Amino acid sequence: MAKSTELVFIPAPGVGHIMSTMEIAKLLVTRDNHLSITVLIINPLPNPTFGSGSAITTYIESLSKNAMDGISFIQLPQDETLPVSDSKAPQAAITAFINSHCKYVRNVVADMISQPGSVRVAGFVIDMFCTAMIDVANEFSLPTYLFFTSNAGFLGFIFYIQSLCDDKNEDVVELSNRFDALVSVPSFVKPVPTNVFPATIQIRDGLDLFLSNARKLREVKAIMVNTFVELETHAIKSSSEEIGIPPVYPVGPMLNLEGNGAGNPSENDVIKWLDSQPPSSVVFLCFGSMGSFDEVQVKEIAQALETSGHRFLWSLRRPPTHQIGSAPGDYEDPEMVLPEGFLERTAGIGKVTGWVPQVAVLGHRSVGGFVSHCGWNSLLESLWYGVPSATWPIYAEQQINAFEMVVELGLAVEIKLDYKKDLFNNEAYKEIVKAEEIESGIRRLMEDDKVRTKVKEMSQKSRAAVMEGGSSYESVGCLIEEFKSNIS
Repeated sequence: MAKSTELVFIPAPGVGHIMSTMEIAKLLVTRDNHLSITVLIINPLPNPTFGSGSAITTYIESLSKNAMDGISFIQLPQDETLPVSDSKAPQAAITAFINSHCKYVRNVVADMISQPGSVRVAGFVIDMFCTAMIDVANEFSLPTYLFFTSNAGFLGFIFYIQSLCDDKNEDVVELSNRFDALVSVPSFVKPVPTNVFPATIQIRDGLDLFLSNARKLREVKAIMVNTFVELETHAIKSSSEEIGIPPVYPVGPMLNLEGNGAGNPSENDVIKWLDSQPPSSVVFLCFGSMGSFDEVQVKEIAQALETSGHRFLWSLRRPPTHQIGSAPGDYEDPEMVLPEGFLERTAGIGKVTGWVPQVAVLGHRSVGGFVSHCGWNSLLESLWYGVPSATWPIYAEQQINAFEMVVELGLAVEIKLDYKKDLFNNEAYKEIVKAEEIESGIRRLMEDDKVRTKVKEMSQKSRAAVMEGGSSYESVGCLIEEFKSNIS
């Protein structure tokens, strides 16, 4: 059957962003064969916010090789002169880099519209970092939809902070630097402590960019959020009741359950080791593509694991070098940063490795707990598989994610809620989390049956949400009808 409704997808150049965006794209063309999607790929500029450029390139190549019917890819050109990363205002450089692609998007869409045939462009679907593309869509009189790769609680937080500044003239920089003040944010039932506010709004330049982006988000026709009603009932309801926020469609969980990195030599080794462990006995430590710690912190984690006595699988990554665009990598020999004799003493119950296939690990029967950096994709994956988390956020909105999971929803235990690491400046935020605090969190993670039971229940709800008749399934159906109505 001929495709008649075309959507232009523009994800941000980060693995986590592209992966979840591709999941909603695949779902849409599967649900309705009148839909087709052109994904405009922004080739990565290596930087700490979006992670390793090579990982993104590998993923993009895999997409092209395994293209689905109804989805096509166009890699956008890049300016020969790219914005230079400034450690004092790195977000500004990233924004300028993404915005430099507007002219290329304009050219691609103009060409699509001018082609004879039955396909008609029904709108843009953009990432939260690509709000400059709204103006390009407006030039063609096309509506823009946002695919928000984080949660509804944080989406509400963004709009609340913007409203505080613009409508109430509040000094948010001063507010966010008040230690442990509590703020009533409409998208949360519990008051939110300022120490879990994102680091970016603690400085003037960062706040200005944050506000500029928030204002643009209000211009979209609707917002798709990678969440589901049963998980964030209050946050979704509060957004729907607030004037000036576009309609919110919970469409998640959108997960790439096939993983990314098939064929990595360490995968078989890790899974084979897990196969030999008792059910739900292993605590899995993994801190995302940008998660790494210096030697002092590594030794504290090792001591905590050894003292806890629990079986463990630890994805230990080497910190990035000082070169621009450097990302964490694997140690050739992890013994160089671990306590002397640690590997020998824990050989019977633990495994230290580099990269791991996170989805495959979380889905393994032997994994009983997840020490996580609280990236939203990772938290959704752990809920899907019914594995409780212990929170150790690092950057971006991960502190708010940790607060939501522990305090707001009771679906995780706390190691830290307010730990922060500046990915652009290794000298900032030099907090060391002590072994005793880590060990306590691991014990609660592996031994708290109340949290484990709640997570198992939410796992069932997450799966039901995306099945026919489920809340997210119905939400996606409403969106498809709206897309098609744009060209009728």
